[in-house]
Amino acid sequence: MVKHTETADGELKWIERIRKWAALPRSAGITLGIGDDCAIFRARGASEDLLFTTDMLIEDVHFRSATHRPEDIGWKALARGLSDLAAMGGTPRFCLLSLAVPASAAPDWIERFYRGLLRLSAREGAPLIGGDLAKADKVMCDIVACGAVPRGKALRRDGARAGDAIYVSGRLGGSALGLETGAGPAWRKHARPEPRLALGRFLRERVGATAAMDLSDGLSLDLRRLSLASELSAEISPPPLFRGATLEQGLHGGEDYELLFTAPPRTEVPASFGALPLTRIGWMRRGAPGRVTLDGAALPAMGWDHLRPASQKQLK
Repeated sequence: MVKHTETADGELKWIERIRKWAALPRSAGITLGIGDDCAIFRARGASEDLLFTTDMLIEDVHFRSATHRPEDIGWKALARGLSDLAAMGGTPRFCLLSLAVPASAAPDWIERFYRGLLRLSAREGAPLIGGDLAKADKVMCDIVACGAVPRGKALRRDGARAGDAIYVSGRLGGSALGLETGAGPAWRKHARPEPRLALGRFLRERVGATAAMDLSDGLSLDLRRLSLASELSAEISPPPLFRGATLEQGLHGGEDYELLFTAPPRTEVPASFGALPLTRIGWMRRGAPGRVTLDGAALPAMGWDHLRPASQKQLK
């Protein structure tokens, strides 16, 4: 994995270009297209909106076969998609999976991969209903997850308002610490992330969150994206850290799959959701869209970006 400061050559710029190329007709039934955690489809007369997301998992980019068990890779493939549904307050409906493996894969590798995926699928009510199998030089898979929310109620990145409080769930930096150490609770956090589906629905139904997204690429980068979508700036203090994690890992490490959300300033957000802490870390402000400050100093948007020029990447 890598870290970087996102610039015009990064993933966000390409997403904006693709969104312009793929302009949708008004009659398509799409109420939200490219650029959020999920796309939103609304069938005519339906009482709920459908959420769709897709996410790739690639050997030597997202995991290493030498250190990650097939069961964990399968689990994580689905968890990444379910985390996108959680960010929008959705309930899973189903998933599809395309999987490619090298000819050298052990005979039971595919079985173990699906064992991990289907365990999470059964637990969260996201049955696997189709997909594809192929051969490739490395393991690659692409998950498609579908969920649902009541009509017009999905949490989005662009709903934050000036004065809203900024919150995160859990403690950050655990996945980055686990990747570094390969052991203990931090490794489990990295290998088997927990999609915060129940929390996402709670934020939508009970808290009245104004905006949300999942923390997949690092707080500094993901908060910048939420701030850009809401056309605001953000002021934060250091986030709560996973035991043993550094501040750098908590700000930039990525793959924590916790929820970042905003709520009106007078909303009484509980200190926890079950055993999961909910911590206010800052405020949304009027100002340069996408600007994030940490204790008053500009916070660079460091994190994971697949399309950052290779010459500007740094190994973790």
